[in-house]
Amino acid sequence: QVQLVESGGGLVQAGDSLRLSCAASGRTFSTYNKGWFRQAPGKEREFVAGISRYGGSTRYADSVKDRFTISIDNAENTMSLQMNSLKAEDTAVYYCAAAQSSLIPTAAFEYNYWGQGTRVTVSS
Repeated sequence: QVQLVESGGGLVQAGDSLRLSCAASGRTFSTYNKGWFRQAPGKEREFVAGISRYGGSTRYADSVKDRFTISIDNAENTMSLQMNSLKAEDTAVYYCAAAQSSLIPTAAFEYNYWGQGTRVTVSS
């Protein structure tokens, strides 16, 4: 069992940076692939970034590539999403998630555990 809690959301202006954090409970967090998703009002939840169990591989949505960076600290049971050059279209509730799959999944249904979300609002 893994419990995830996101933090770091807020209101920023376009072009600003923000760092989201995800704190996990449970000794097995390091054995999961991990990801960040977001859901804007009226839209489906979408994949943002993912990282393999021990951080060796990452995946990014095209819309955030070269602007966002995902990282993990398994010793501290934390995961982060550094978001730079934020745009109004990045406005959404951001969720961290953990997956038991063998690869880094991009589909939400493949993730087994979810946090409650943290809201990011980017004003233009």
